Amino acid sequence: MINNTHEEHDTGPPISRKILANLRYDLPASIVVFLVAVPLSLGVALAAGAPLVAGLISAVVGSIVASLFGGSALQVSGPSAGVTVVLAQTITTFGWRATCAITVAAGLLQILFGLARIARAALAISPAIVHGLFAGIGVIVVLDQLHVVLGGKAHGNTIDNVLALPAQLIGHHDEAVLIGVVTIATLLAWPHLPAFIRRVPGPLAAITIATVLASTAKMNVSRIDVPADLLSLHFMPQLPTSGLLTAAFTALTIALIASLESLLSAVAIDKRRAGPRTDLNRELIGQGMANVASGSLGGFPVTGVVVRSMTNVEAGARTRMSALLHSGWILLFVLPLAGLLRDIPLAALAGLLVYVGAKLVNPTEFREVARHGDLPVYLVTLAGAVGVNLLTGVALGVALSLALMLRRTIWSGVHVERDGEQWRVVIEGALTFLSVPRLTKMLATIPPDAPVTLDLLVDYLDHAAFDCLFSWQAARNGVVTVDEIGHPWFERGRSGTPIVRGSLVGKAVPRWLAPWSEWQADHGLPEQRTGPHSTKALCRGAAEFQRRAAPVLRDEFGRLAHGQHPHTLFLTCGDSRIVPNLITTSGPGDLFTVRNIGNLVPTEGSDSVGAAIEYGVGVLHVREIVVCGHSSCGAMKALLGGAPGGSLGSWLRHGSASLRRRATHGPLLLDGRRPDTEGDQLALHNVVQQLAHLRAHPVVAEAEARGELHLTGMYFDVGAAQVFLFDRDAEAFVPAQAVTTTA
Repeated sequence: MINNTHEEHDTGPPISRKILANLRYDLPASIVVFLVAVPLSLGVALAAGAPLVAGLISAVVGSIVASLFGGSALQVSGPSAGVTVVLAQTITTFGWRATCAITVAAGLLQILFGLARIARAALAISPAIVHGLFAGIGVIVVLDQLHVVLGGKAHGNTIDNVLALPAQLIGHHDEAVLIGVVTIATLLAWPHLPAFIRRVPGPLAAITIATVLASTAKMNVSRIDVPADLLSLHFMPQLPTSGLLTAAFTALTIALIASLESLLSAVAIDKRRAGPRTDLNRELIGQGMANVASGSLGGFPVTGVVVRSMTNVEAGARTRMSALLHSGWILLFVLPLAGLLRDIPLAALAGLLVYVGAKLVNPTEFREVARHGDLPVYLVTLAGAVGVNLLTGVALGVALSLALMLRRTIWSGVHVERDGEQWRVVIEGALTFLSVPRLTKMLATIPPDAPVTLDLLVDYLDHAAFDCLFSWQAARNGVVTVDEIGHPWFERGRSGTPIVRGSLVGKAVPRWLAPWSEWQADHGLPEQRTGPHSTKALCRGAAEFQRRAAPVLRDEFGRLAHGQHPHTLFLTCGDSRIVPNLITTSGPGDLFTVRNIGNLVPTEGSDSVGAAIEYGVGVLHVREIVVCGHSSCGAMKALLGGAPGGSLGSWLRHGSASLRRRATHGPLLLDGRRPDTEGDQLALHNVVQQLAHLRAHPVVAEAEARGELHLTGMYFDVGAAQVFLFDRDAEAFVPAQAVTTTA
């Protein structure tokens, strides 16, 4: 799902010089994160039904420990809405002190996860499941906190919250509703205000405005209940006295959710910044240690929080010191001044949580999941999380995701097409026994006497599917031509040597690259073809193009129908082994190709090549001319053996300059060595000589002088399937991928 690179990792807490160098960035960033963290920590504690001070303890302890020992330099840890739902159920079931012990156990599990190095495996979970899970958490939080915004109390589960909501809406809770609406409205409007105002974090501004409004208007609304001396409280963890199996399952649930959220947050940060990547396994260990410390000191589970971490990055933080300082500000300002917290209305914190919960249901993620075809997985995960519990939602999502993956893997596409009296059956994908019933149903629609071509584009063909096709072919009165593309699964089965494992499949040359004559000889039933031997290969190749390539290329050819604008004039030999568009990875409209025996550029006595050059450079304005020679060239062998008579001999006289160059110049090297044969050595000299002839051509010389044209020498080693380019500075041919300067 998410890539975890291992190029480099942040290796630990900052050293003193690094602290001083980055303090001017980390100090202001820590203040911004502190202002965001305080209201969120209180809101999460409120939603979970935990002591409010536990939210502050978790924010301080969790962030310090995770920052010191985790794998992400800029991640900020603390209480998160992601664990609110399961935490509330845990407190209701076991009580607060046992919840602290379960938090410690969840932290120990996270440490084991990190030591087992399973972070990458956790990130293999489908994004649809992750987004569905957090959307489910968001829905639960919104439904839960809406009751508090309306002046009431949240119920024990989502179903009860939904059923009680109409009565809560009808009730009159004007002051609480006003505070909640003001809080939500402030949060919604804050991103659209001028930049100098937005320097104050939105959550802090919303809580402050709501608190000032409630105090100045002397509203009778419920407020935070904070003890006078927070530091005198002692929340010691205590093992549950009953239900140990349920407690263990709860600890596992918290560990999984906290780990997943922390890993996703860390990866999201990595995408927003340059520098070392997060060591995800170490991050799990750091988060586990943070939860052990938080639970031991009376806090509840912490995670790497996306909101705080992104705030940290956007505020300009450079090192771990920002997260450490943010914890210091909480200790310095909040705990000693706890009396100020008593003025905050509960409806304001609930409004903040409604806003945060609604943000978890992200429309962008919903659309992204739908585009990738995983909407059912998203919806099932969300429904399971809301209707049952979070782990059930994840389990349902994983099960459906695996089922869809299995279907996509084994489901083969079977299409029956008719063209007059001819029928064509196209089968794509993996063809297994699971597809046999549908396959036989489709094949039964074809008349028994009709000629059929069976196109097999399969990744795998098992015995049941082979037996079905083989029996069908044998039983038909009409002719059945089996045309396989890729590995010959059917042909191997018919010959008695079937491939039973995909790992044993040999590499099959794609039909659009392999010589047509080769795949026609190796595939299908030659005795069923008709037509003269000299035309059958070309005709079948044209039919292959029309059936497979034309639909793909039709739009491109339509664009080219009204004119050509090639970038290169490609002059090469007429040898059938040289396919210019193949060896240059180019397509229709890219190359203006000129071919002749020996890739020669006559200086006199031939108007054909000269006309092509003038047209390519003067009319089409190509930006490059390539002269391409090749190994085992028959023209070069003929020149070395003496030019033959007739028209061929007259033409090869234009290669005499290449013979003289070979005699008067030193040998040309091919990738640092001399070619094996004199014919190949002459082919190299011939390329360089023809470049010289091109530069003597007036239209080429003028364009090159203006800097509008570049000349390139190319050589194709047929046996090695290797392209070489002429390096003018080195006076040698070097592999194409190694060229820095070409002539």
